[in-house]
Amino acid sequence: MNDFLTRFLLPGAGVRGVAVRLDDTWRTVSGRAEYPAAAHELLGEAIAASVLFTGHTKVDGRLSIQLRSQGALRTLFAECTAAGTVRGIVQLQEGQDAPRDLRDLGEDALLAITIENPGLDPREPQRYQSLVSLQSSRLAEAFEDYFRQSEQLPTRLLLAVDEGRACGLMLQKLPGDEGDADGWNRAGALFDTLREPELLALPTRELLHRLFHEESLQILTERPVRFGCSCSRERVASMLQSLGEEEATAALADGVAEVRCEFCGQEYRFSPAQIAELFSLPPVDVEAPGRLQ
Repeated sequence: MNDFLTRFLLPGAGVRGVAVRLDDTWRTVSGRAEYPAAAHELLGEAIAASVLFTGHTKVDGRLSIQLRSQGALRTLFAECTAAGTVRGIVQLQEGQDAPRDLRDLGEDALLAITIENPGLDPREPQRYQSLVSLQSSRLAEAFEDYFRQSEQLPTRLLLAVDEGRACGLMLQKLPGDEGDADGWNRAGALFDTLREPELLALPTRELLHRLFHEESLQILTERPVRFGCSCSRERVASMLQSLGEEEATAALADGVAEVRCEFCGQEYRFSPAQIAELFSLPPVDVEAPGRLQ
């Protein structure tokens, strides 16, 4: 298994880092639908970034990246949970591809990072959302700008995707005066020698050793990552209840209501009797999945 999130430290330079390599996981996510080239690349970058950020930020629930626009790219969604499961999807205007330059999405485009952690009431999780400016052409550049502005910490980010792999590397200066005066400059100069083909080709530990072996590299943690979907029959039932009995009944076609998860393809079927039973019982105490519009 080559699918791992790796956290590391360059103590002398005062720099922390996160690396992610997704092989089987990325092939599973991307194999759920046939995406055109630019959308395929953007989804892989978002998936890799969502995993990177869970290694950078304390996440007890899930972290998601969502990009919406009224243009060719309607929705890009990538999610990584504290358990190391990821999922993602792209929604496009029919017959179109995502733009290569994010600035071409238009002024109404919105990029957000959302962290959802368990609350005291499991039905009411704590959500924290940050908006990311889209003044850069690439997703990695937009996130670099975000971390510099929101956390006021110098950050470098490289994302790379091909048919069989999605990878990412993130460096960030430790807060305060940790590290020597030139540490961040040295780490940045080494980071600048890395190109996307090398990031994709080399196993994580070999890559980090090549880049930072002179900086007393310390591997802190390694965590496996895999594809996983949070859909369930109980969540779908909760969603149908939230629609109301009239609309849920109207969803019956040929004697059955079918709900298909866009992330994993799982289908859930409800008969007229099962729909009626949903509204004869108290509401299902399960949070309904968010609906991508």
